[in-house]
Amino acid sequence: ENKNWNEKWESSFQPILIDDFAYVRATFHAANPEVQHEIIIEPKMSFGTGHHPTTSQMMQNMRLLDFKGKRVLDCGSGTGILAILAEKMGAKHCIAVDNDEWCYRNCIENMELNHCERIQPEIGDLENVKGQTFDIILANIHRNFLVEHMHALRSLLNRSGILIVSGFYEEDVKIVLDKALEHHLIANYQTTRHKWTCIVFEKSEKQ
Repeated sequence: ENKNWNEKWESSFQPILIDDFAYVRATFHAANPEVQHEIIIEPKMSFGTGHHPTTSQMMQNMRLLDFKGKRVLDCGSGTGILAILAEKMGAKHCIAVDNDEWCYRNCIENMELNHCERIQPEIGDLENVKGQTFDIILANIHRNFLVEHMHALRSLLNRSGILIVSGFYEEDVKIVLDKALEHHLIANYQTTRHKWTCIVFEKSEKQ
């Protein structure tokens, strides 16, 4: 059912602080000038406030990468939080794609709140970006999507491109790793929190 959950989460929603790196808050929270990147999110029905272990791990692993001047794809963008962070970290251009119209509209709203100018929101799936290539792909979705579309995700990466994935349980790590290896994506490192895992892959030179 389409309904606005603002009234419920406004009463319990707390800002998220990731070290001194990122601070995620709603419009009714005070700003935090002590962090590198402040992100304002009005999530409504869209996924991605930073509270879920998958989102927070994606953000923490993004911290380890250089986004300056990079082309980025946020696949399954939800609120647009990862695309917004990518722009704040210096990405040249970011496409945020989600198959849900509510997410698309929420992403645009959050882009405006964060004064983003280099994010291109899209309704759809990987077909929307077919034939394009990216330096970094962010895919916080779910195991079945990742396994089914691993080849497509790899084909969208530039040489030595980076793919960060999350949205699956620790028990599914081997399935994801095996499928990635089939497509010559090498795991650089992984993190796990509350049984949810995030993995950072790099595209190998082997085709």
